[in-house]
Amino acid sequence: MTKIAIFDFGAGNLFNLHQSLLGNGAHSVDIIRSLRQLGNYDGLVLPGVGNFDSAISSMQKDSGLLNAAVDKGMPILGICLGLEMLFDKSEEGILEGLKVLDGDVLMLPRMKVKVPHIGWNNLRIVKTGSNLLKGIPQDSWVYFVHSYHIEPQDDKLIAAVTEYGSKLPVVIERSNLFGTQFHPEKSGKIGAQIMKNFVNICEKN
Repeated sequence: MTKIAIFDFGAGNLFNLHQSLLGNGAHSVDIIRSLRQLGNYDGLVLPGVGNFDSAISSMQKDSGLLNAAVDKGMPILGICLGLEMLFDKSEEGILEGLKVLDGDVLMLPRMKVKVPHIGWNNLRIVKTGSNLLKGIPQDSWVYFVHSYHIEPQDDKLIAAVTEYGSKLPVVIERSNLFGTQFHPEKSGKIGAQIMKNFVNICEKN
């Protein structure tokens, strides 16, 4: 029985994400606003809706519990903003990030591309054996809605990139940590496969 928690930053509708997890193998999915009961779940999703500082503020009291879950090997998936929060800091806000991963979050280059980036772009998979991207064909198309992008210090984190003005890291994977700059819950069959892969990772954990 795979139980997955979605952390609610209080910023928007999580229905599509909730339904995508349920539709791709999760036995139960709860939307939570505290990590105190995280031990009851097999995995955690940090969603892609909201503002950096307000999202960080909503999680600051639970940052120790998040770090403990990371250390214990719980699968964690950050989507868009949820991915950006895992890094040190973001140009979107003034608060520090969760510092689970080393690197910064930068605004897309307004002089080169339209910001926000809204629409479909293809994935160039650069990491062989990625668990999150298992069964995903090269150059698959996924759906983006973002104004910022991650710059990890360690290139080994990067599982896939896309081209939007320059080469952008858009999937990260390290042990039990996963992240997508795009929205898999809005990315059709490819996104559904990614969600199914994450559920399977949680099930095996």
